Amino acid sequence: MKDNNIIELKGGLIMSVNLKKGQRVELKKEQGGNLHRVMVGLGWDAVKKSSFFFSNPIDIDCDATAFLCKNDKLTSIDDIVYFGNLKHFTNTVIHMGDNLTGDGDGDDEQILVDLERLPLEYNKIVFVVNIYKAKERNQDFGMIKNAFIRICDGDTGKEFCKYNLSENYSGMTAMIFGELYRHNNIWKFNAIGLATKDNDIGSLANRFINN
Repeated sequence: MKDNNIIELKGGLIMSVNLKKGQRVELKKEQGGNLHRVMVGLGWDAVKKSSFFFSNPIDIDCDATAFLCKNDKLTSIDDIVYFGNLKHFTNTVIHMGDNLTGDGDGDDEQILVDLERLPLEYNKIVFVVNIYKAKERNQDFGMIKNAFIRICDGDTGKEFCKYNLSENYSGMTAMIFGELYRHNNIWKFNAIGLATKDNDIGSLANRFINN
């Protein structure tokens, strides 16, 4: 059965594709063939807190995490790549480090994925972001704007696709941004944009242990 949400790129990719929630795209090179390595960039900006004299961004610490799944399930703590475990033991998924504020333009955190070398038992990588100590700090995604996830060719650095999250996420403390998944030996990206009230990485992980 054909997936109506799959975007087919015919004749080569000319520019980055802007995805909508629920859309999927195959990770293929301009000249044909599959992407071997990708850089997953995640970004966000804190809204500004205004006073009579000035406005400053709210200090919000967001953490990006990758869950490596087998048959769509997270089966081991070793398959969680985050600020406390920056490199997967297979050396195929590498977190480039934690951004504590989200200040500045461009990606706030980046995760490198070697799709070609990732062991076959892994069929999906889910990318999530949670606000560190959200409940304790009384913070939520309603205080964040311009959130996005983008996929770049790991060999050329060229942006392949991007998904801008534009809904109102007030009261939500975590976000499932998107996922890379393997189907018939072809890697695809799925723009998810599902907000949750999970307060930490462990709570988010439970969603994929028990799914």
